[in-house]
Amino acid sequence: MKKAVQVLPPPEDTKDLGLGSKVTGQTNARFLNKDGSFNVERTGQSFVRSLSPYHSLLTVSWAKFHSMIVLSYFLLNVLFASGYMLCGPGALDGSSTTTFSQRFLDAFFFSVQTLATIGYGKMSPSGLASNILVAVEALAGLFGFALATGLLFARFSRPTAKIKFSEKAVVAPYRDITGFMFRIVNERKNQIIELAATVTFSKMELQNGRQIRRFYRLNLERDKVTFFPLNWTIVHPIDEKSPLYGVTEKDLKETDAEFAILLSGIDEIFSQTVHSRSSYKFDEVVVGAKFRDMFLPTENGAARIDIRLLSDIERV
Repeated sequence: MKKAVQVLPPPEDTKDLGLGSKVTGQTNARFLNKDGSFNVERTGQSFVRSLSPYHSLLTVSWAKFHSMIVLSYFLLNVLFASGYMLCGPGALDGSSTTTFSQRFLDAFFFSVQTLATIGYGKMSPSGLASNILVAVEALAGLFGFALATGLLFARFSRPTAKIKFSEKAVVAPYRDITGFMFRIVNERKNQIIELAATVTFSKMELQNGRQIRRFYRLNLERDKVTFFPLNWTIVHPIDEKSPLYGVTEKDLKETDAEFAILLSGIDEIFSQTVHSRSSYKFDEVVVGAKFRDMFLPTENGAARIDIRLLSDIERV
C-alpha cells in the first residue's frame, strides 16, 4: 500500500498576483494601474509575433477606432486612384479633365464609387488595365466593408464593465473597530448580478536579510452581492487577525503598501462574466476618514444616490 502524500499549501511569499518573486521585489512602481492595466513591459519578441491587430481593434478607444477606419478608407482610395492614373489618360471614360490634379480627383471619386459599389454611370473603366483594377478594387471593397462591419459588431457585442472606484480608500471606524474601505458604483444603467470582490494587500517585509514583497488576501465583510443597483462600500474589518492590525499611515508608506482589487460579475443583458480591476497605493489611502453619505431623499418611493459624492470623504 502506498502512503498518501500530503500536499502542503504554498508558502505565503508565493501568493502573489502572478507577477513572480523577482518583479514583486521591486518597489519603484505600482503593479496594477488605476485603470486596471498592469504596469509591466515585455521585450525580446519580434514585432510580427507580438502583433495582434484583431485584439487591438477590439480594445482600442472608439475615437481611435473610427479614426483608423476613416484613415484606411481614405488611403485605400488614394492608392487605387494612383493606380488609375498609372493606367493612362484614357483609363476612365467620361472624364473630361485635362490637368493632373483634376484627373486625380476624378480617379479618386471614381475609386470611392467603385469601392462602395455605387456606380453612378458617369465614368467607367476603359481598357484591360483599368478593368482589372476595378475588379481588384471591388473585391477589396467587399472584404473591407465585411471586416469593418464584423469589427463594429464585435465591439458592440463584447460586454465590458464600467465600474467607477472612489478616488481614495479610507481607514474608518467600523462597528467597534476600524475597517479598510472603498466605494464602487456602476456607471451604466445595465445590471450586474452576483458581483464578487477580491482584495489583495501587499507590502515589503524584511526576510532573511532582504526585502521581499508579501501578499495577503483580505477577508471582507461581504465579498459578494447578488444585486448591484446602487453603490457598494467594500469593507475589510481590521481586527486582530488582519494584516492591517495596528498599521499606521507611516507604516503603509514605509512598506510601499498596495491594495489590488478584482471585481467580477455577470452582465444581465449579455449573460456573460465581466471584470474590472483597480488598485490603491499607500498615498491613496486616507487613515482617520470616512465616506460621506451618497443617499438622497426618496422620490416616488425610489431609492436615490448621487454618484458625484462617490469620492467625498470627511475626517473623523
